[in-house]
Amino acid sequence: MTETQVQSLIPLKTQWFHIMLSLAGGEQHGYGIMQEVLQRTTGKVRLWPAMLYGSIRRMIEVELIEESKERPAPEEDDARRRYYRLTEFGRRVLDAECERLQELVRTIQTKRAMVTE
Repeated sequence: MTETQVQSLIPLKTQWFHIMLSLAGGEQHGYGIMQEVLQRTTGKVRLWPAMLYGSIRRMIEVELIEESKERPAPEEDDARRRYYRLTEFGRRVLDAECERLQELVRTIQTKRAMVTE
């Protein structure tokens, strides 16, 4: 995937960003993603099942994430669960979005410093 394709997805939709951030640490199933986002945002972002699975479907279509073929040990698994992971393209898009957000924070900090001088 080209840099143009990466940039065409920036800025990421909020729910996509949170899903991808959850997957940046490794494979995860849908309910695990929902719980991680809820915990990480201290309840400020809630991914309801319809939104989560609709987003996952669309993110698979644009090749940001993929369903994993690997499964946990049977005693730790539920056969109904689907596990997802970032693709290499997804990692590049997430990195680009993180850089964009860092630049915004730097801009805000610079403007605040100018006001206090």
